[in-house]
Amino acid sequence: MTYCVAALLNEGLVLASDTRTHAGVDHVASFCKMRIYQREGDRVVVMLSAGNLATTQAMVHLLDSQSWSETEQPTIWNATSMYEVAQRIGDALRSVQNRDGPFLSQHSIDFGASILLGGQIGGEPCRLFNIYPQGNFIEAGQETLYFQIGEVKYGKPILDRVLTWQTSLSEAAKCTLISFDSTVRSNISVGLPIDLAVYRRGSLHLMHPRRIAEDDPYYSKIRQDWGQGLRRVFTEMPNPDWV
Repeated sequence: MTYCVAALLNEGLVLASDTRTHAGVDHVASFCKMRIYQREGDRVVVMLSAGNLATTQAMVHLLDSQSWSETEQPTIWNATSMYEVAQRIGDALRSVQNRDGPFLSQHSIDFGASILLGGQIGGEPCRLFNIYPQGNFIEAGQETLYFQIGEVKYGKPILDRVLTWQTSLSEAAKCTLISFDSTVRSNISVGLPIDLAVYRRGSLHLMHPRRIAEDDPYYSKIRQDWGQGLRRVFTEMPNPDWV
């Protein structure tokens, strides 16, 4: 399992993913689920993935091999809009699943994958997409500020209560990390390190790609303060007078 979240705000984007891919009794595995395509002054594209790891890795390899090809085919690097980038990723996802799906289905293996795609290409607005396993997608806006994929239920309440279009990038990053802490505490299949990317609208430069490990001082502080704050507020609230 995994957990990824991406938020589109007035100031820009905050995107984060965990790294745990397996959490068995005697085997815990971690892989990076964030892929960054950046060309300073031209485009910043960040992709988060959840689902079958082999599917997502094959999809990334296909996208990269298309980019390295000398033929004039559509790629992430020559797309003129983030919508076109989402189409490229959706097409690559379909291609991998069409190739591998029939064989994996014979063994009842879930080969699906979901993608969160955010970024900006020069000349168009900052945009955020949720790409489904079937390769189609939807776009975020002021009414739908964020997307989640993977183990979404534990980290959703704090996002719903805090995030607005005017939330600053720093506050959104804090909210995102608290969302991850809530998920990590409740589900062993989600775990640190967390890959976090913050993008300021119009900059065409990724501000703070950061890997947050267990010993990260800021994450440790907000995890402790959030837990203590919840317990304090809970204690201060009145008990029901009918019990």
